[in-house]
Amino acid sequence: MVSKVLYTAEAHVTGGRAEGHGVSSDGVLEVDLRTPTEMGGEGGGTNPEQLFAIGYAACFEGALGAVGRRRKLEAGDVAIDSKVDLITGEDRSFGIAVELHVTLPSVEGEDAVEMVREAHGACPYSNATRGNIDVTLTANGAAVEA
Repeated sequence: MVSKVLYTAEAHVTGGRAEGHGVSSDGVLEVDLRTPTEMGGEGGGTNPEQLFAIGYAACFEGALGAVGRRRKLEAGDVAIDSKVDLITGEDRSFGIAVELHVTLPSVEGEDAVEMVREAHGACPYSNATRGNIDVTLTANGAAVEA
């Protein structure tokens, strides 16, 4: 199968997570990067985990829309509460774990669970991280086994 690039995002970052600055190539996104106070930093900026939480949730919402169209279900006013945990391993390495709590007000019961399961199979972030990080999913409060 031949891959086709649909879009390329570009950014420039200097200074890393502690005293960094990042800007997208189009200049629309510009952020100061800071270590959160919970990790001994000064705060006052964003951090990679926050950016990942927003990016993953936004991508997942797009996948839900595609799944809804395929299944002829109106996804409606989707809301996603995302959580990204920075974790340490026994070998002192770092990793992340993700939770996506999806609210689909227009979709009930098993249909909502199935939509979230299918979206997890379609979302580029889910596909990029599958097998590498723990991802916990819920649909309208119900656990989704991925």
